[in-house]
Amino acid sequence: MITIILLCMAGFLAAFVDSIAGGGGLISVPAFMLAGLPPHMVLGTNKFSATAGSFTSSLGFIKSGKANFKLLKYLIPFTFIGSMLGVKAVLNIDQKFLNTLVLILIMFIGIYTLFSKSLGLQDNYKGLTKKNVLGGVALAFSLGFYDGFFGPGTGSFLVFGFINIFGFNFVSSSANARILNFVSNVTALILFAISGKINYMIGIPVAIFMILGAKLGTHVALSKGSKLIKPIFVTMSLAVALKMLINIIQ
Repeated sequence: MITIILLCMAGFLAAFVDSIAGGGGLISVPAFMLAGLPPHMVLGTNKFSATAGSFTSSLGFIKSGKANFKLLKYLIPFTFIGSMLGVKAVLNIDQKFLNTLVLILIMFIGIYTLFSKSLGLQDNYKGLTKKNVLGGVALAFSLGFYDGFFGPGTGSFLVFGFINIFGFNFVSSSANARILNFVSNVTALILFAISGKINYMIGIPVAIFMILGAKLGTHVALSKGSKLIKPIFVTMSLAVALKMLINIIQ
């Protein structure tokens, strides 16, 4: 019971962070791992809970009018395909290798976040062109695959991609990133469920708290932006990477 309560607290914080600028998996995935679940079960259970929060956040951004469906209609199919291929890839990887891979990816995300600049303070979106749509398709497919394969940091990369490819500000980027992230989440969720890689006894209560965290995070994102979250990204990712490295050495 204590473990579930701690996971629910971590899930609430993860969904709150994820709704603002992505990266909630940096909190939830390590929390599930510390609870002692096997790596594949961690990814499946986290995807189950995170999808509930992602859906809640997506609805909030859609209601705010910040989602650009003229653009998203081109990107969603490629996110779906990428996520499906990513899950199929991760389910065929040895769990010992996956532990090492998770460590490398978390370290990379932490370093990326530490050195990324505070872009997206102004909305420089000029409309759709062949060049930026193709860039968006590449972004959608690659991060759909990454989200299905591993997940943490996907929202951060999507936000950064929307800023650099389309010139969106942080709020518009977060809105569109949330919707693509939901598509990849629900796709991966279905495949993890079919493969029996979800612990529903843990996933359901955590999902409830992720819905609450996503509601609060979406409100903060729409009113204050995402600068507040960067220190959380860096601290969580590097701290978790250090702990995993110590465990591997021991």
